[in-house]
Amino acid sequence: MHDVAKPIRTAAKVRFIRKPVVLAVLGLVVVLVLLLGIKALQIRKMMSTPFTMPPTAVSSAVVKAEDWAPTLSAVGSISAVQGAMVSTELGGVVASVAFQSGGVAKKGELLVKLDMSAEEGLLKNAQSDLELARANLERARDLAVRKVVSKQELDSAEALFGQKQGTVDNINAVMRKKQILAPFDGQLGIRQVNVGQMINAGQQVVALTSLDPVYVDFALPQQELARLSEGLEVTVRTDAVPGKEFQGKLTAIDSMVDSVTRNVSIQATLANPDHTLRPGMFIKAWIALPNKSKTLVVPGSAVSYAPYGDSVYVIEKKPDPKTGKESEVLRQQVVRVGQARGDFIAILQGIKEGETIVSTGVFKLRNGMAVFVSNDLAPKPELNPNPPDS
Repeated sequence: MHDVAKPIRTAAKVRFIRKPVVLAVLGLVVVLVLLLGIKALQIRKMMSTPFTMPPTAVSSAVVKAEDWAPTLSAVGSISAVQGAMVSTELGGVVASVAFQSGGVAKKGELLVKLDMSAEEGLLKNAQSDLELARANLERARDLAVRKVVSKQELDSAEALFGQKQGTVDNINAVMRKKQILAPFDGQLGIRQVNVGQMINAGQQVVALTSLDPVYVDFALPQQELARLSEGLEVTVRTDAVPGKEFQGKLTAIDSMVDSVTRNVSIQATLANPDHTLRPGMFIKAWIALPNKSKTLVVPGSAVSYAPYGDSVYVIEKKPDPKTGKESEVLRQQVVRVGQARGDFIAILQGIKEGETIVSTGVFKLRNGMAVFVSNDLAPKPELNPNPPDS
């Protein structure tokens, strides 16, 4: 009797434990079903609602028409109107140096003097012989007038006097050649000789350069020759003087075209009163042609360059077909670009004056995109930009 009651109690206990577990499982299933239902409703709603990207912030610029004179550009270098490496004609020992490196010299100023002690001694003897020959010549002339001496003796006295005069002149010429003078006004370079140095004929002494005005030498293709004439304005810039332009005139066009490069050499003249430009400097030159024309210009950063064609993004107002509310959208417009100047570029075809275009960041845009204009941080384009790190 006791053994039969024990299994009955165990079975009842098992049924009591299984009931809460089943209820927990059922509750979990119900929760999962509810979550799946909610997520399915959300997905259905998202699929039924059209997706729209939020407007993108862009900077803008207005297409302007400006009077741009066509220009021809080239690279070249500065050269001196007058420049020479002053050298010695004769050898000798340097007795004195009469200039400072980097100084200014006037035409005829003494630069270097060589030792002339030997010539000075020879000159005294030659002058003494010359005085004696002069006295003998005067005496011979006086006697010839009185028919005391023959014509042959008078001729001999005159020849001897001329010979002695030539000796004196020759010594004076040698002494002058041992004094190196400045051949023209200009700025001196670094001296190449020192006092006491023994130098040979042709020894370089110092560079002398005239720095005001200076020449600008460059070349242009032969097809531009018909558009060139003397007197055209030339603008020059150099990295050595950032942010500054130099103005000059076209003064010479070579009479020949280079048979190898097919370029013609051009020379302009610039005033250089403060000696900022130095011979040998690399420069960029622009020749302004006389015929100006109205040109549409936009910032260079507004153009999207691509192999199939360059384009800009025009900002247009477009009403919403349902609400009627206007919004700003982009229209990609293919353009034909022209010459660039500073931060601007000319547009020859594709857009009109007064249209508003995107000025920066065009690489991230696409046709029909909704945008809004924000020019707070937009860079300002300039014709003569001067970046701080240039």
